Amino acid sequence: MFRLLMYLIPLALTIYAFIDCLNTPEDEAKHLPKIAWVFIILLFWIVGPIAWLAAGKLRTPPANGRTPSEWHRNHRTEYVAPDDNPEFLNSLKAENKKDEALLKDWEADLRRREEELKRREQGEDPRTD
Repeated sequence: MFRLLMYLIPLALTIYAFIDCLNTPEDEAKHLPKIAWVFIILLFWIVGPIAWLAAGKLRTPPANGRTPSEWHRNHRTEYVAPDDNPEFLNSLKAENKKDEALLKDWEADLRRREEELKRREQGEDPRTD
């Protein structure tokens, strides 16, 4: 069992460091280009992954987040439902006012046209007011 652990632990460390190196953006790799780190991790089985984890990667979190979870954490909204958002409710009120004004204009136009039709049917000149 102990012999098996002697091979599994370095293998797991190498796989972890290799995947971590591949997922790291190029500008966060320190001291060497990222491709050099990949070769060091794969060629120097135990020392390479330890060197990558110790000195190969910038360990401070990037500004504004690069991963989706970091971006969502930094840009989380306060409101869950639209009816809890005052901006949304105000925009609905503004839309309702515009719609009501448009409806009043249409109703006034419709009344004017109906009056013109009545005048035409009675034989009056529709343009005299």
